[in-house]
Amino acid sequence: MAKKKEKLPQSKIKSGFNEATVTLQLEQIVPLKIVTPATRKSPKYLQILASIRAVGIIEPPVVARDPQNKSRYILLDGHLRVEALKEMEETEALCLVSTDDEAFTYNKHINRLSTVQEHKMILRAVEKGVPEEKIAQALNVDVKSIISKRDLLNGICSHAVELLKDKMVSASVFPILKRMKDLRQIEAATLMNDAGVYSASYAKALLAATPKDQLIDPGKPKNIKGLDEDQMARMESEMESLQREYRLIEENYGTDVLNLTLAKAWLAKLLDNARVVKYLAQNHAEFLAQFQKIAEMKSLNVKEAA
Repeated sequence: MAKKKEKLPQSKIKSGFNEATVTLQLEQIVPLKIVTPATRKSPKYLQILASIRAVGIIEPPVVARDPQNKSRYILLDGHLRVEALKEMEETEALCLVSTDDEAFTYNKHINRLSTVQEHKMILRAVEKGVPEEKIAQALNVDVKSIISKRDLLNGICSHAVELLKDKMVSASVFPILKRMKDLRQIEAATLMNDAGVYSASYAKALLAATPKDQLIDPGKPKNIKGLDEDQMARMESEMESLQREYRLIEENYGTDVLNLTLAKAWLAKLLDNARVVKYLAQNHAEFLAQFQKIAEMKSLNVKEAA
């Protein structure tokens, strides 16, 4: 007999924004920070200004109602966009109204566009027929930069792309990865994620430590600045040794954690016995201190336990 489908309890979920956008006069919007003259000369601001002139505002500014004055709105996100509209002598802006009036809370959840995501957006626009020149004009960059970002992942295996898709990877990392075969690309992307480092200098170090048989063109010199052939050969050997140790640690990690957890629980139970504690205090005080530290640990992670 089939079980009855249980109904989920109804609960009210508060939306972070009002469902409809609202057109506001710029004079109604109160910024939380001042856009300085230096900021107006920055590449980021000039890019936003050029983009709005070419295609308009794609992402509306975010505002919240001023609780002390219902006709005013506090600007939470989009200060440069609003400033650009003022410079263009516009009088109004389409805005999203947030139900949370704390700029910190809102900005904490903003996800900046990763390099891979930016590539996919440009590629999608090109596939829809938008010329590279128009995209470059909208972003106020050279058209060569757009073409480079369009072709960014040519030669990068799909699994490596998946590993790096939401990471803030320097665009100069990908030409370095393209010199490696697929399996080595995956290893390099995994090492970047483990280390939390996505710079070109780290990618070059990984390239220097890559054996020639794992390169697309083994005969092409690596030409890593500051390293000669002998140093790179040593790096290859050391990297191979490190990877073996890393795999060994991965294989034994689960068993080691289980053994350590059981040992910690056993020590905690042992120290509940007053006679044992008294004996250790009188004869092995140094052991007792260490046992107590282990039993009181909240995590097996040294940083978290500290």
